[in-house]
Amino acid sequence: MPGPGSAVSTTDRRLWALAWPLMLTNLTVPLLGLVDTAVLGHLDDPVYLGAVAIGANLFTILYWTFGFMRMGTTGLAAQAFGRNDRTGQAGLLVRSVLLAIAVGLMLILFHRPLIAIGIALMNPSPEVALLAAEYGHIRIWSAPAVLCQYTLVGWLIGTQFPRGPMLMLITANALNILLDVFFVVVMGWNSAGVAIATVIAEYSAAALGFVLVLKRFPAGVKRDRALLGRLADYAAILRVNRYILVRTVTLLLVIAFFVSQGARQGDVILAANAVLLTFLLMISNGLDGFANAAEALVGEAVGQKSRGQLKQVFSTTFRWSLWGAVLFTIVFIAAGHTLIGLLTSMPEVRETARAYLPWLWALPLAAVWGFALDGIFIGATRTRAMQNTMLLSALGIFLPVWWLTTGWGNHGLWFSLIFLMLARALTMGWLFLRYTRDDTWFT
Repeated sequence: MPGPGSAVSTTDRRLWALAWPLMLTNLTVPLLGLVDTAVLGHLDDPVYLGAVAIGANLFTILYWTFGFMRMGTTGLAAQAFGRNDRTGQAGLLVRSVLLAIAVGLMLILFHRPLIAIGIALMNPSPEVALLAAEYGHIRIWSAPAVLCQYTLVGWLIGTQFPRGPMLMLITANALNILLDVFFVVVMGWNSAGVAIATVIAEYSAAALGFVLVLKRFPAGVKRDRALLGRLADYAAILRVNRYILVRTVTLLLVIAFFVSQGARQGDVILAANAVLLTFLLMISNGLDGFANAAEALVGEAVGQKSRGQLKQVFSTTFRWSLWGAVLFTIVFIAAGHTLIGLLTSMPEVRETARAYLPWLWALPLAAVWGFALDGIFIGATRTRAMQNTMLLSALGIFLPVWWLTTGWGNHGLWFSLIFLMLARALTMGWLFLRYTRDDTWFT
């Protein structure tokens, strides 16, 4: 039997084997945002950057409303993987993909009122609103591809094949970046060009994802109508994930509120916040590499009912997540001004973003605990706890803190966001300690 030291070392290696491809995968997402921002940030008018900031945030809210298709699929697939339930893995994949296609087609059907309401709530200037709507009416056609990607990525992570999502997203984002430059710089299509590039890239990623999961389809499982399941099977998927839905919508509404309040302060503040939110996306996606790895390993441990493995995953996830947050903090302190300069050549936007940069120095260490705990709770399918702690943090902490600091302007917005992250860490941390003390992770 291995001793404690070798067990920790083994868990470290397994976490990193899963985390590094996922981290690289996740970091390509803000890289795309960096390119969008850089391409538009060097045009002669900030309205294009503001339009994509509004449009992209609207679609972040719209698509990640259904983010449970990724997160829930990961937890359920990981537990089936831990039980060595091949039929369960296959059935989950097929039903989740069909559900994703159906929801994507519904979004296309009702996209005009959804986009109009979303832009109105963010309250941009009329010129920005017009360009954001144009962006939205193009971008919506990627809905089925995006939601299919969520389920495919979730299933691949849960079955511990992290290189699949890496291949999907790196390939798609590389294509997106090339098309961004071609459509915007060469063709002069501005914010509409960014939307067209994204749609093409999303379908490319989905197509590659289907190829990968077909190669990974569990051996010995008969591919027949039984995998389609019954209506009750689809209801069960939605029932398990309904709490993630509420949690995700709450978080995204906070971000939308943040963007909207920035827009009320003018196009320059809106554009500066767009630059800094790109860095926030970089932090989130980078640290989520460890959280995503934890989802797979925690789900496996829960499926096997292995308390020893579960505790090792907990400690290893927290340790490496903390080191990642420290690294991000150092990068933003040392190179933040340079990074802002690379993203925009507009002097007023550049100077405004630099004025609020210190908030980015504090953000990684405030947010890291919530990110790590998200991974643990998803793997253990403790989704109701995720919902309740997010609601408490957003309604009980973020909004009151924002209201008390409205006189601080944009500084108050960033201060409130830091408090949201700390509130999530404290509330989820308290539940984590209680579940561990009472030994209730398997119940």
